[in-house]
Amino acid sequence: MPRPLVLCSASPPVKLDCADLDSLLFWATGERETEREQETQEGLRTGRLCPHRRMTQEKGGSLSEVQMRVGASHGITDLAQKLHFYDRWAPDYDQDVAALKYRAPRLAVDCLTQALPGLPRAALILDVACGTGLVAAELQARGFLQLYGVDGSPAMLEQARARGIYQNLSLCTLGQQPLPSPEGTFDAVLMVGALSDGQVPCSAIPELLRVTKPGGLVCLTTRTNSSNLRFKEDLEATLDRLEQAGVWERLVAWPVDRWELATSELEVTGTSAKEGFISGIVYLYRKQEAARVDGLRSCA
Repeated sequence: MPRPLVLCSASPPVKLDCADLDSLLFWATGERETEREQETQEGLRTGRLCPHRRMTQEKGGSLSEVQMRVGASHGITDLAQKLHFYDRWAPDYDQDVAALKYRAPRLAVDCLTQALPGLPRAALILDVACGTGLVAAELQARGFLQLYGVDGSPAMLEQARARGIYQNLSLCTLGQQPLPSPEGTFDAVLMVGALSDGQVPCSAIPELLRVTKPGGLVCLTTRTNSSNLRFKEDLEATLDRLEQAGVWERLVAWPVDRWELATSELEVTGTSAKEGFISGIVYLYRKQEAARVDGLRSCA
């Protein structure tokens, strides 16, 4: 299957320390509150408060604040800083990504279930970098109940646990620690929204294969906006090397234009540019029946 052309390189990464992150989060939710309240009161007084602004006011935050927070998360390339950011962000995460019309969890589960509609509802499914459980919610809605999750953020796991839909949740920083499961455990493994700089490295992908049953499925996603293109290029090189090594086969590579709303005008490209969306891609692979993961880290 042909690969999309890379048209531009990624923008420089942003380096922040924990104090910077705390300040950023406070500015997004504190100092801007006065400005937002002034705008709201003026809109109510004049009757010019637009429906979208009214909706965001009811939810307790403005779209511009959400874009700033998500844009900041995209720019953090240090793992410890990223996890600190996610711990602070966890209580507002679902609301923020909903405001950005983030579609990756639904798209990934759609890809998995439509490509293989015969996947049994009793299948054991691992949600890697599960966050607050958005992927599990999509899986449960389609009848899957044997759901397991791992994430590197304790606060995100608290939000996921509150959903009450996982059989088990574990703290695990993939890329630094192995997954807490024996080889060949799961019928399907999904990792949605975690493949970018400062999150799960490409070198960790063989670990997903290790815990997947022979013949099982691995579903991955990544953004294809300009700031993530360099990572996507490295990711596809890793995916191709593993396929050439004969350990899995690609079933689907699904480019999606309307992935989520852009966090800046510089990120808006493609056919959905006028609507303000960035693009992404969903990959689906099947682990070969006779695949062995011994030595696969050299492929990554």
